[in-house]
Amino acid sequence: MRPRGSRTTKSGRMAPAPVHHPVFARFYAKISVASEPTIGPHRDELLAGLSGRVIEIGAGNGLNFAHYPSTVSEVVAIEPERSLRQLAVTAALRSDVPVDVVPGVAEGLPVKSEAFDAAVLSLVLCSVRDVPRALAEIRRVLRPGGELRFFEHGKGGGAAMGVTQRVLDRTVWPPLFGGCHVSRDVLGALRDAGYELGPYRRLLVPEKGLRMPSSYCVLGTARSAGQAV
Repeated sequence: MRPRGSRTTKSGRMAPAPVHHPVFARFYAKISVASEPTIGPHRDELLAGLSGRVIEIGAGNGLNFAHYPSTVSEVVAIEPERSLRQLAVTAALRSDVPVDVVPGVAEGLPVKSEAFDAAVLSLVLCSVRDVPRALAEIRRVLRPGGELRFFEHGKGGGAAMGVTQRVLDRTVWPPLFGGCHVSRDVLGALRDAGYELGPYRRLLVPEKGLRMPSSYCVLGTARSAGQAV
């Protein structure tokens, strides 16, 4: 029997049920817009030089759309949360590049295999339910030689912060923040999923001031193992 709320994707795999966090979505929409003076330059760096067809997984309220270069011919933006997806549709209408906002989840992307020149992950792996499966799906939909761009937060800081992150992940943080986790090892997950890392850098967001459990970020590129970066 098919689980309630699930469906079969174009890959033939069963996709998990849609995500619905209306309270968190409203909070995220406000805080993300307020954070754009800090996050915006990182979005520019993340997306610089992209071209062709791009799939963005977990597009949120669409704040990346304004930062895509004109060399991108199309963005297919996957967003599982209904309220954020509606905001993303509005943002897509203002974008200088064509953006198609589509419902779906990272673990079961509703697109054909080897269909995209690049994939974008932007502050989304923290809330993905099954990270290895999501990264496998991205490998499936990238064409041979396609590139993964990522800007994610995860584990960082010293020993005390590491303990704090793990405790928060087991207790209050995911319920309060729409399934977000703060102690995930992004680079380790990429390597375990068969990606070869290209250039990347670690950064703090915000760069100055109080260090939050979610402040430890990494921004970079990767390709499937065996493909030149």
